[in-house]
Amino acid sequence: MTQAPGGARRSAAGAPAARNSPPAAEVAPPRQSCARQRPRRARRADMKIGIIGAGNIGGNLTRRFTAVGHDVSVANSRGPETLKALAEETGATPVRVEDAARGAEVVVVTVPLKAVPDLPSGLFDGAAEGLAVIDTGNYYPRQRDGRIAGIEDEGLTESRWTERHLGHPVIKAFNGTYAQDLLDRPRPAGAPDRLALPVAGDDEAAKAKVRALIDEIGFDTVDAGGIDDSWRQQPGTPVYGLQAGTRAVTEALAQAPEERPADFRG
Repeated sequence: MTQAPGGARRSAAGAPAARNSPPAAEVAPPRQSCARQRPRRARRADMKIGIIGAGNIGGNLTRRFTAVGHDVSVANSRGPETLKALAEETGATPVRVEDAARGAEVVVVTVPLKAVPDLPSGLFDGAAEGLAVIDTGNYYPRQRDGRIAGIEDEGLTESRWTERHLGHPVIKAFNGTYAQDLLDRPRPAGAPDRLALPVAGDDEAAKAKVRALIDEIGFDTVDAGGIDDSWRQQPGTPVYGLQAGTRAVTEALAQAPEERPADFRG
Protein backbone atom coordinates (compact mmCIF):
# COMPACT_ATOMS: atom_id res chain seq x y z
CA MET A 1 0.00 0.00 0.00
CA THR A 2 1.29 3.48 -0.81
CA GLN A 3 0.28 6.55 1.11
CA ALA A 4 -1.17 9.51 -0.73
CA PRO A 5 -1.62 13.20 0.15
CA GLY A 6 -4.55 13.77 2.43
CA GLY A 7 -3.77 10.55 4.26
CA ALA A 8 -5.43 8.07 1.92
CA ARG A 9 -4.02 4.69 1.04
CA ARG A 10 -4.58 2.79 -2.16
CA SER A 11 -4.54 -0.87 -2.95
CA ALA A 12 -2.16 -2.27 -5.54
CA ALA A 13 -5.06 -2.31 -7.99
CA GLY A 14 -5.40 1.45 -7.62
CA ALA A 15 -8.90 1.57 -6.10
CA PRO A 16 -9.33 4.16 -3.35
CA ALA A 17 -9.18 2.37 0.00
CA ALA A 18 -9.82 5.38 2.21
CA ARG A 19 -10.98 8.98 2.09
CA ASN A 20 -9.14 11.71 0.15
CA SER A 21 -7.61 9.21 -2.31
CA PRO A 22 -5.93 10.79 -5.36
CA PRO A 23 -5.70 8.94 -8.69
CA ALA A 24 -2.91 6.45 -9.22
CA ALA A 25 -0.78 9.04 -11.02
CA GLU A 26 -0.80 11.19 -7.87
CA VAL A 27 0.48 8.46 -5.57
CA ALA A 28 4.08 8.92 -4.51
CA PRO A 29 6.38 5.90 -4.12
CA PRO A 30 7.01 4.67 -0.60
CA ARG A 31 9.41 6.93 1.27
CA GLN A 32 11.98 6.22 3.96
CA SER A 33 10.62 7.36 7.33
CA CYS A 34 12.62 9.99 9.20
CA ALA A 35 13.05 9.83 12.96
CA ARG A 36 10.16 11.52 14.71
CA GLN A 37 11.04 14.86 16.21
CA ARG A 38 8.81 16.99 18.40
CA PRO A 39 10.08 20.55 18.41
CA ARG A 40 10.24 22.07 21.88
CA ARG A 41 9.46 25.73 21.50
CA ALA A 42 7.78 28.47 23.45
CA ARG A 43 4.11 28.49 22.52
CA ARG A 44 0.76 29.87 23.50
CA ALA A 45 -1.42 28.33 26.19
CA ASP A 46 -2.99 24.96 25.48
CA MET A 47 -6.08 25.09 23.30
CA LYS A 48 -9.16 22.97 23.12
CA ILE A 49 -9.30 21.39 19.65
CA GLY A 50 -12.08 19.32 18.10
CA ILE A 51 -11.38 16.87 15.28
CA ILE A 52 -14.23 15.49 13.19
CA GLY A 53 -12.99 12.48 11.26
CA ALA A 54 -10.45 9.97 12.57
CA GLY A 55 -8.95 8.62 9.36
CA ASN A 56 -5.28 8.97 8.49
CA ILE A 57 -5.14 12.76 8.66
CA GLY A 58 -7.57 13.10 11.57
CA GLY A 59 -5.85 10.37 13.55
CA ASN A 60 -2.37 11.79 13.04
CA LEU A 61 -3.47 15.34 13.81
CA THR A 62 -4.91 13.95 17.04
CA ARG A 63 -1.49 12.47 17.78
CA ARG A 64 0.40 15.67 16.97
CA PHE A 65 -1.89 18.11 18.77
CA THR A 66 -1.99 16.01 21.94
CA ALA A 67 1.79 15.54 21.75
CA VAL A 68 2.31 19.30 22.09
CA GLY A 69 -0.14 19.51 24.97
CA HIS A 70 -3.49 20.53 23.52
CA ASP A 71 -6.84 19.24 24.79
CA VAL A 72 -8.28 17.27 21.87
CA SER A 73 -11.76 15.84 21.39
CA VAL A 74 -12.08 13.49 18.43
CA ALA A 75 -15.20 12.16 16.72
CA ASN A 76 -16.12 9.98 13.78
CA SER A 77 -19.29 8.75 12.10
CA ARG A 78 -19.18 5.38 13.89
CA GLY A 79 -19.32 6.71 17.43
CA PRO A 80 -16.90 7.33 20.31
CA GLU A 81 -16.75 3.67 21.31
CA THR A 82 -14.77 2.97 18.11
CA LEU A 83 -12.08 5.50 19.11
CA LYS A 84 -10.97 3.90 22.37
CA ALA A 85 -7.59 2.77 21.01
CA LEU A 86 -6.76 6.24 19.68
CA ALA A 87 -7.89 7.79 22.95
CA GLU A 88 -5.75 5.43 25.01
CA GLU A 89 -2.74 6.11 22.79
CA THR A 90 -3.03 9.90 22.80
CA GLY A 91 -5.09 10.99 25.77
CA ALA A 92 -7.68 12.56 23.46
CA THR A 93 -11.34 12.42 24.44
CA PRO A 94 -13.62 10.44 22.10
CA VAL A 95 -16.96 12.21 21.62
CA ARG A 96 -19.99 12.27 19.35
CA VAL A 97 -19.75 14.45 16.26
CA GLU A 98 -22.38 16.73 17.78
CA ASP A 99 -20.09 17.42 20.74
CA ALA A 100 -16.73 17.77 18.98
CA ALA A 101 -16.80 21.57 18.78
CA ARG A 102 -18.03 22.24 22.31
CA GLY A 103 -15.69 24.81 23.85
CA ALA A 104 -13.22 24.42 20.98
CA GLU A 105 -11.03 27.22 19.66
CA VAL A 106 -10.10 25.17 16.58
CA VAL A 107 -12.14 22.45 14.85
CA VAL A 108 -10.72 20.27 12.09
CA VAL A 109 -13.27 18.88 9.62
CA THR A 110 -11.57 15.96 7.89
CA VAL A 111 -14.33 13.88 6.32
CA PRO A 112 -15.00 12.92 2.69
CA LEU A 113 -16.44 15.86 0.78
CA LYS A 114 -19.64 13.95 0.03
CA ALA A 115 -20.21 13.55 3.79
CA VAL A 116 -20.08 17.28 4.58
CA PRO A 117 -23.84 17.88 3.93
CA ASP A 118 -24.64 15.05 6.35
CA LEU A 119 -22.88 16.69 9.30
CA PRO A 120 -25.37 17.76 11.99
CA SER A 121 -26.81 21.25 11.97
CA GLY A 122 -25.62 23.54 14.73
CA LEU A 123 -22.28 21.76 14.63
CA PHE A 124 -20.42 24.77 16.05
CA ASP A 125 -22.96 25.75 18.67
CA GLY A 126 -21.12 26.03 21.96
CA ALA A 127 -17.70 26.56 20.35
CA ALA A 128 -15.38 29.20 21.76
CA GLU A 129 -15.50 32.76 20.50
CA GLY A 130 -13.19 33.28 17.53
CA LEU A 131 -13.47 29.63 16.41
CA ALA A 132 -11.19 28.65 13.51
CA VAL A 133 -12.46 25.77 11.35
CA ILE A 134 -9.89 23.84 9.32
CA ASP A 135 -11.11 22.08 6.18
CA THR A 136 -8.81 19.32 4.88
CA GLY A 137 -11.17 18.14 2.14
CA ASN A 138 -10.52 17.27 -1.49
CA TYR A 139 -12.94 16.65 -4.34
CA TYR A 140 -12.69 13.21 -5.99
CA PRO A 141 -15.81 12.97 -8.17
CA ARG A 142 -14.84 9.83 -10.07
CA GLN A 143 -13.42 7.88 -7.16
CA ARG A 144 -15.57 8.76 -4.19
CA ASP A 145 -17.71 11.89 -4.05
CA GLY A 146 -19.81 11.78 -7.20
CA ARG A 147 -20.47 14.93 -9.17
CA ILE A 148 -21.10 18.02 -7.03
CA ALA A 149 -22.96 20.69 -8.98
CA GLY A 150 -21.80 23.61 -6.84
CA ILE A 151 -18.19 22.79 -7.67
CA GLU A 152 -18.66 21.72 -11.29
CA ASP A 153 -21.34 24.17 -12.44
CA GLU A 154 -21.01 27.17 -10.13
CA GLY A 155 -17.22 27.05 -10.06
CA LEU A 156 -16.99 27.04 -6.27
CA THR A 157 -13.73 25.93 -4.74
CA GLU A 158 -14.02 22.83 -2.59
CA SER A 159 -13.64 24.83 0.59
CA ARG A 160 -16.11 27.54 -0.45
CA TRP A 161 -18.67 24.79 -1.10
CA THR A 162 -17.81 23.23 2.26
CA GLU A 163 -18.14 26.43 4.26
CA ARG A 164 -21.56 27.10 2.73
CA HIS A 165 -22.74 23.75 4.08
CA LEU A 166 -21.08 24.27 7.43
CA GLY A 167 -22.38 27.81 7.82
CA HIS A 168 -18.99 28.99 9.07
CA PRO A 169 -15.84 30.31 7.36
CA VAL A 170 -13.10 27.73 6.91
CA ILE A 171 -9.33 27.68 6.58
CA LYS A 172 -8.05 25.18 4.01
CA ALA A 173 -4.99 23.27 5.22
CA PHE A 174 -3.51 19.76 5.31
CA ASN A 175 -5.44 18.71 2.16
CA GLY A 176 -2.25 17.88 0.23
CA THR A 177 -0.23 16.62 3.18
CA TYR A 178 0.98 13.06 3.53
CA ALA A 179 -0.46 11.80 6.81
CA GLN A 180 2.74 10.01 7.79
CA ASP A 181 4.72 13.23 7.35
CA LEU A 182 2.75 14.69 10.26
CA LEU A 183 4.44 12.13 12.49
CA ASP A 184 7.79 11.65 10.78
CA ARG A 185 8.78 15.08 9.51
CA PRO A 186 8.18 17.80 12.12
CA ARG A 187 11.26 20.01 12.40
CA PRO A 188 12.26 23.00 14.56
CA ALA A 189 11.81 26.44 13.05
CA GLY A 190 14.74 27.28 10.78
CA ALA A 191 15.68 23.67 10.05
CA PRO A 192 16.82 23.40 6.40
CA ASP A 193 14.59 20.39 5.74
CA ARG A 194 11.45 21.81 7.36
CA LEU A 195 8.39 21.24 5.18
CA ALA A 196 5.92 24.04 4.36
CA LEU A 197 2.16 23.68 3.97
CA PRO A 198 -0.13 26.04 2.02
CA VAL A 199 -2.93 27.64 4.04
CA ALA A 200 -5.86 29.53 2.48
CA GLY A 201 -8.70 31.44 4.11
CA ASP A 202 -10.62 34.71 4.21
CA ASP A 203 -10.61 35.25 7.99
CA GLU A 204 -7.15 36.63 8.70
CA ALA A 205 -7.39 36.10 12.46
CA ALA A 206 -8.45 32.48 12.02
CA LYS A 207 -5.74 31.94 9.41
CA ALA A 208 -3.11 33.33 11.77
CA LYS A 209 -4.31 30.98 14.52
CA VAL A 210 -4.10 27.98 12.20
CA ARG A 211 -0.68 28.95 10.87
CA ALA A 212 0.62 29.32 14.43
CA LEU A 213 -0.76 25.87 15.30
CA ILE A 214 0.92 24.31 12.26
CA ASP A 215 4.19 26.02 13.18
CA GLU A 216 3.84 24.60 16.68
CA ILE A 217 3.63 21.02 15.40
CA GLY A 218 6.78 21.46 13.32
CA PHE A 219 5.95 22.85 9.86
CA ASP A 220 6.25 26.16 8.05
CA THR A 221 3.28 27.65 6.25
CA VAL A 222 2.71 29.71 3.11
CA ASP A 223 -0.28 32.04 2.81
CA ALA A 224 -2.17 30.75 -0.23
CA GLY A 225 -4.68 33.61 -0.31
CA GLY A 226 -8.41 33.52 0.27
CA ILE A 227 -10.81 30.60 -0.06
CA ASP A 228 -11.59 31.58 -3.65
CA ASP A 229 -7.85 31.17 -4.33
CA SER A 230 -7.69 27.73 -2.72
CA TRP A 231 -7.98 26.02 -6.10
CA ARG A 232 -4.21 26.54 -6.22
CA GLN A 233 -3.77 23.73 -3.67
CA GLN A 234 -6.46 21.32 -4.83
CA PRO A 235 -5.66 17.87 -6.30
CA GLY A 236 -3.84 17.97 -9.62
CA THR A 237 -1.93 21.19 -8.89
CA PRO A 238 1.86 21.47 -8.50
CA VAL A 239 1.68 22.02 -4.74
CA TYR A 240 -0.59 19.05 -4.04
CA GLY A 241 1.55 16.45 -2.28
CA LEU A 242 4.68 18.60 -2.60
CA GLN A 243 7.17 17.86 0.18
CA ALA A 244 9.29 21.00 0.15
CA GLY A 245 10.10 24.26 1.92
CA THR A 246 8.52 27.68 1.73
CA ARG A 247 10.20 28.86 -1.48
CA ALA A 248 9.23 25.78 -3.50
CA VAL A 249 5.67 25.82 -2.11
CA THR A 250 5.30 29.51 -2.96
CA GLU A 251 6.51 28.88 -6.52
CA ALA A 252 4.21 25.87 -6.92
CA LEU A 253 1.17 27.90 -5.85
CA ALA A 254 2.04 30.54 -8.45
CA GLN A 255 2.32 27.89 -11.18
CA ALA A 256 -1.10 26.33 -10.59
CA PRO A 257 -3.37 26.15 -13.67
CA GLU A 258 -6.84 27.53 -12.94
CA GLU A 259 -8.67 24.87 -14.93
CA ARG A 260 -9.34 21.70 -12.97
CA PRO A 261 -7.64 18.64 -14.56
CA ALA A 262 -9.98 16.19 -16.30
CA ASP A 263 -9.27 13.50 -13.70
CA PHE A 264 -10.78 15.75 -11.05
CA ARG A 265 -14.00 16.59 -12.91
CA GLY A 266 -17.18 14.56 -12.70
